[in-house]
Amino acid sequence: MSEEPKQVNQPEASSAEKSWTDQKLRAFASMTAEEYINERFNPMRGWYDKKAGSTKNLYLRMRAASVIGGAVVPVLINIHFDFAYFETVIDVITTAISLMVVVFVSLESVFHFREQWKNYRSTEQLLANEYFKFASGEGPYNVKEQREAFLKFVNRIESAIERESASTLNVMTTVTEQKVDKNTN
Repeated sequence: MSEEPKQVNQPEASSAEKSWTDQKLRAFASMTAEEYINERFNPMRGWYDKKAGSTKNLYLRMRAASVIGGAVVPVLINIHFDFAYFETVIDVITTAISLMVVVFVSLESVFHFREQWKNYRSTEQLLANEYFKFASGEGPYNVKEQREAFLKFVNRIESAIERESASTLNVMTTVTEQKVDKNTN
């Protein structure tokens, strides 16, 4: 009987990490289609759906705030009051809004929420599409042996997850590398 690998000197896992780290490690080939779908596919599809929604929400909120802030600042600059107190308040508000716009635009250029949203959503949709083709036996899953179709399904799902991870890392590091290159030249 083989022992499960032990983690040494590892920080306490978050609740999300515990949900998958507590699972017994086993090869996908030893699983049934139902086990794979319930233990791996459904949680991953749910994760991509949730991440797509949250990054879209964050992107749209930050973008809207930046656009509105960019439109409001010139108006506030051109408002003149007879009382010095109001002038000071308007100056503070204008500065705060300008700072907010700069911070939001900078955060978007670092975290690429739009690209992440698109990656997560397209991966979630790809997973759903593969599931429906697998469940109906269409396309690449139109084979005689159900086990062969299942192993194809696993391979295609895991490849899609790997591609999304690589794509996200590529988006996050390419821009950072470009900024470093510009600063060194």
